Amino acid sequence: MKQMALDIGLAPVPTLGNFVPVGNEAVLEHVRLWTGNPMRSPVPTFLWGEGGSGKSHLLRAVREALREHGARVGWIDAANLNPGEFDDDWEVVILDDCQLYTAEQQAAAFNWFVNAQTPAHGPARWVLAAADRPPADLQLREDLRTRLGWGHVFQLKALGETERRAVLRRAADERGVFLGDEVMDFMLNRFSRDLSSLMMLLDQLDAYALRTQRAITIPLIKSMLDNE
Repeated sequence: MKQMALDIGLAPVPTLGNFVPVGNEAVLEHVRLWTGNPMRSPVPTFLWGEGGSGKSHLLRAVREALREHGARVGWIDAANLNPGEFDDDWEVVILDDCQLYTAEQQAAAFNWFVNAQTPAHGPARWVLAAADRPPADLQLREDLRTRLGWGHVFQLKALGETERRAVLRRAADERGVFLGDEVMDFMLNRFSRDLSSLMMLLDQLDAYALRTQRAITIPLIKSMLDNE
């Protein structure tokens, strides 16, 4: 059955606080301690895992947390086709979706990594990177691939079916919304199953149900898709 994707532009800002750490508690603790520590260690960190395991959520959450403290962050993801040169004012370099990098992005990522770890001025900067596979399996230029595996490497595990249902149920209860089993089945079978998409869907359903003064049912979901 074809799954439907939602407009990611409507998603809430990822934070370390709204990341669901089930099975990934050690990873969350690592990035939380590093992000909140003014005496940051320059040892690189690499996160890998299947789609929907929360890699991009954590990277964006770290970027937002650092920006809130006034830190400047260098960022490359698959959509950033012309990354540009390394900036000495950056305190952190973040590299997302490394498995998708073009030759130009790989060249920039390598340049940023080397300049972050061995800068011409000031202390070494942290590099936080992520991909859908471990560094050894990445089809990247060798000098970049080996550097991505230099430091801490964590595997992120996607939530299982039971955990997804439990998180959805808890989130619905917190909103005062009832989700029947048939509604949850429909959500899990017809939409993207990663947690951030499911939470976004729940937010949209809650808002639509309030506007239309109706309970959340399968007909309501179909009505929302037809009208919005």
